[in-house]
Amino acid sequence: MTSSDRPWASLQAAALIGSYVPRRCGIGTFSSDLAEALAATAPHLNTWTVAMNDRPEGYRYPPRVWFEINQNRLGEYRLAADYLNMSNINVVSLQHEYGLFGGSAGRYILELLRRLRMPVVTTLHTVLKDPDDNQREVLNQLADASNRLVVMADRAYEFLTDIYKIPREKIQLIHHGIPDVPFVDPNYFKDQFGVEGRKVVLTFGLLSPNKGIENMVEALPHIVKQHPDLVYIVLGATHPGVMANSGEDYRLGLKQRARELGVQDHIEFVNKFVELDELLEFLGAADVYVTPYLNEAQITSGTLAYALGTGKATVSTPYWYAQEMLADDRGILVPFKDTQALAEAVTRLFDNETERHAMRKRAYQYTRQMRWSEVAGQYLDLFTQVRDEQRKHPRPASALPRKLRNDGQNELSEIKLDHLFTLTDDVGVFRQAKFTVPDRHAGYATDDNARALVTLLLAQDHVRYTAGTSLDKLIVRCLSFLDHALDSRTGRFRAVMRFDRTWHGDDEQSEDVHARTIWALGETVARCEARGHMTLAANLFQRGLDACDTFKHPLAWADGLIGIHAYLRRFSGDTHARRLRERLAERMLDCFKTNVGDDWVWPTNSVTYTAARLPHALLLSGRWMFNDEMIQTALRSLDWLWHVHAESDDQFAPVGTEGYFPRGGSKARFAQQPIEAYVTLDACLEAFRVTDEQHWLDRANRCLSWFLGDNDLRVPLYDHTTGGCHDALLAHGVHENQSAQATLAWLLSLLSQYEQIFEPESGGADRKLRSEKTESKSTADASKSTA
Repeated sequence: MTSSDRPWASLQAAALIGSYVPRRCGIGTFSSDLAEALAATAPHLNTWTVAMNDRPEGYRYPPRVWFEINQNRLGEYRLAADYLNMSNINVVSLQHEYGLFGGSAGRYILELLRRLRMPVVTTLHTVLKDPDDNQREVLNQLADASNRLVVMADRAYEFLTDIYKIPREKIQLIHHGIPDVPFVDPNYFKDQFGVEGRKVVLTFGLLSPNKGIENMVEALPHIVKQHPDLVYIVLGATHPGVMANSGEDYRLGLKQRARELGVQDHIEFVNKFVELDELLEFLGAADVYVTPYLNEAQITSGTLAYALGTGKATVSTPYWYAQEMLADDRGILVPFKDTQALAEAVTRLFDNETERHAMRKRAYQYTRQMRWSEVAGQYLDLFTQVRDEQRKHPRPASALPRKLRNDGQNELSEIKLDHLFTLTDDVGVFRQAKFTVPDRHAGYATDDNARALVTLLLAQDHVRYTAGTSLDKLIVRCLSFLDHALDSRTGRFRAVMRFDRTWHGDDEQSEDVHARTIWALGETVARCEARGHMTLAANLFQRGLDACDTFKHPLAWADGLIGIHAYLRRFSGDTHARRLRERLAERMLDCFKTNVGDDWVWPTNSVTYTAARLPHALLLSGRWMFNDEMIQTALRSLDWLWHVHAESDDQFAPVGTEGYFPRGGSKARFAQQPIEAYVTLDACLEAFRVTDEQHWLDRANRCLSWFLGDNDLRVPLYDHTTGGCHDALLAHGVHENQSAQATLAWLLSLLSQYEQIFEPESGGADRKLRSEKTESKSTADASKSTA
């Protein structure tokens, strides 16, 4: 089968994340080899790398490295995610080792992964049998953020399923790759290193004390006594981490011990980091390969894989990877730190040439499945599989634990109104955007200008501009738009104005738009300090109020009720408004009582647009009308709705608009709307104010986190560069347009959290409301106990 016939022929681009040559570490070598093998196996595939730097100046990387991350700078992980998301990548291949990434147990990499839109395949270079709490938590979250985990040994399956409780179907075995070299006689290469006619034992890799080379040095006198023509080559530079901490102390100590034992002429230290071609020549010259590691906790070893792949007879201590690779007489295992057993095993292989050659042949034949061309094909098949799975069945990802979400950064995002300004002209707020540019063809929506009015009033307490009147000018513009939207003939607010400043027909005068405008006017009356602004808002509110009494739909009742409660915060003695509140609240309660069942705690037969407004309105009514039945019904319904949206308390995933959630049907997962996150957050904050129960505040926080990437696709909808918000979370990513409704939903969510945390610097009726919170709650509690 040619490469063009393979299923992965449709892949266009893949990005690796890991260390990379010339950084000297095993994963850097693996990443480089894998990238080159992918490129050679699938020449059409655009294969490149995000390289992790362990020093500020980085390295002089080859062209295949397109982006670099300083491993200790959290912000650079976010930038890398943005870069990958903009690069049309089909799949990301992560090389994972705890020490490769910043943060406790390398948790910074989670900040990158949760923002990616494409599937992720993670290769685990370390799987710990006895992880500490941080290591276990990070690996479990890494598994949640990955579509597949690749391991290189069967033992890793056991650890991941038994210790970490990761589903077996999420794990795939792909062996460590090896170069494809011929099976040759070691004598062919020996003259290149001046060891012709001698027996050669080799150990290679970055030198560090955990390699146990001192045990092989201790074994040399026993081996040399039987085979005086033996030479032991120790190939490799000192590990950079060891060099930084203790220099060449370990290497010098080995040399000193060799002199003490009288075997200094039988050991050669080649202190350099060799490229692949030279490494293969050293391996070619070896008769026996030795890995005398000190403990079992090594789930893979590139050096052992390379040795077996070149057909070496091997002696090793029984670390996990060696136990698997040297099974079935492909090598000899000796106990840890047992120099006598090590000496006997090496001597045995030189004493029995037939056994040695049979062993190296078995090793060579077994590793044909591990050639880089084979391994690359397996990775490409897996990349294609996860890409196709994500396209057909988008996989909701588990949310990161709360303490991972901000990595210690608990402050709220900056309030940034730039995109709102961009969407506003001298008429009002544009309805739609083409990407980040206002779409004049769509005109202006009344309810967007209503939301903008509330947003600006909230922002006044938390945002200061050098031009002190800039926010006030926008407030006046939005209020003027609502004034113009009121149709004096019908007493209803018109819905949509064209760019030429003409209105659509009367059929656009929807109940929902009118009710949302009443909400905004009520909030303006409650919050506005400018008497002229407040007076106009109150006049418009009163002129439009009676229409709410004729509405047929619960959502319109809900928005109207929320607006009435805001208005009554300033003019609590308005009997007309109080009576209408009572009528609408009773209608709402009747809807709940009539329609609610054991498994359907909702007042209508479908959960649709801005659903949380319904229990929110009933909760407000129960709170201020001292009606415990309304309060308990609202809280029960809101709790039920939360579990419809979130399915658990871990992650918010609102009902999507591609079908919503009909009674007896299935929840639509995608086309999730920012407005749903806002209204749910707002309702949860009200539930917290009523009950003082922490879980409501936690749920509100999860709604805000949804905008920032704690969602089904781990991609932020809020664009910190513009201050705007993407229109929806779709199955394949975010909707790229940043409309008024989405942007205002983000700003209202953020500002509501600011309101919850910070006392406003100015305040109108809201300051009075907050001072009365305790008294109001006490009164409600007294009413509840009486009921």
